[in-house]
Amino acid sequence: MSMDTAKILVVVDYDSVKDLLSETLAQYDVQFTTSREVKLEIDRIGPDAVLLVQPEDGSGIELIQYIQNELPQAIIIFLTEKQDFVLLRDVVRAGAVEYILLPDELNLLNDRMEKIAELMHQQQRKQEASLSGQPFARGRGKVISFYSGKGGSGRTQLSSGYAQALKLESANRVLLIDLNLQYGGVETFLSLDTNRTLADLVPVLHEMNENHIRNVTQRELHSKLEVMLSPRDAETAEQMTEEFISRLIRASRRSYDYVIIDLPTHMDELTYTALEESDQIYYVMTLDTPSVQGFRLVGNLFRQLGIDTEGRLEIVVNMVSKHNEFSVADLKGLIPVPIAAQIGMDQREVQAAVNQGVPLQKTANEKKLGPVAKDIRKWVLSKLT
Repeated sequence: MSMDTAKILVVVDYDSVKDLLSETLAQYDVQFTTSREVKLEIDRIGPDAVLLVQPEDGSGIELIQYIQNELPQAIIIFLTEKQDFVLLRDVVRAGAVEYILLPDELNLLNDRMEKIAELMHQQQRKQEASLSGQPFARGRGKVISFYSGKGGSGRTQLSSGYAQALKLESANRVLLIDLNLQYGGVETFLSLDTNRTLADLVPVLHEMNENHIRNVTQRELHSKLEVMLSPRDAETAEQMTEEFISRLIRASRRSYDYVIIDLPTHMDELTYTALEESDQIYYVMTLDTPSVQGFRLVGNLFRQLGIDTEGRLEIVVNMVSKHNEFSVADLKGLIPVPIAAQIGMDQREVQAAVNQGVPLQKTANEKKLGPVAKDIRKWVLSKLT
């Protein structure tokens, strides 16, 4: 890993210091937060390195310990305006690898970044050796949300099919979460039925961990994909909070390599929270005018809500056939967003699977897959290589 591709989080409370560091680190991929917000941001951002400027309240040691606990692989650099040898000893013991005095040693920061790059490279080699080829380290799984502003686009079919293929075609730990809290849907495509749902985690909101999650998930018969089902109840859904959804996703990403989320079409605080927590957003649409109009309205809504989609929003075109209103090539001219995949239309294949109570794909390298399952499998494999 090089510093050009590394994600750096700078924790600083003072605007004057922030301005200095912004100028010094202009060539790197840097995000800023404050000591008050760092606990909310650390999981979402998942930085490779953290530059922590000692807060005014002196909580630097506690923050280093927190970051070490949440992101054991992260490289931590401590910056302070006061020369204090006791503090130096304590921050090193807490887990920081560098101690920089501001502003006297600011000119040394870029030189130290080379050392950080080497340390990250060493961490990456250790991680790759321990993971046996798995692309994401435990503690920082990738969150992928499937969303659409238009009903009937096949979002739930694709999210469940994607999660199933991902589990079958890799050694990754995969969790599928159905956040369609009122009506569900995932259970239909994967033939699941259980009284345990994500609502059972509400009582353990503040201590939620892997054991709690596994106690409410169900495994799909063929792939052993772990699925967290919706309560399918409007009254229960109203009791859910943004904090619960955020903690659920963050606890899940600490325990799984991939967390796949099926989102409802309506936008509320819970959907917004899930989108903000996502590393990747797949927007599902079909080749017709209502779908294009819906995407444009959603794009405006994202901007109004401040949802940053740069580098993490892609289109999945579903139900592609010669009978569509227009072609994929036409869509590329209408919407300036990358197209991640094209999934063909075979209603008979999908309906037969639902009627028989079986998923579209049941085994790895399955030979007799239908067109839809083949397209989903091809898409998943393209993301694993």
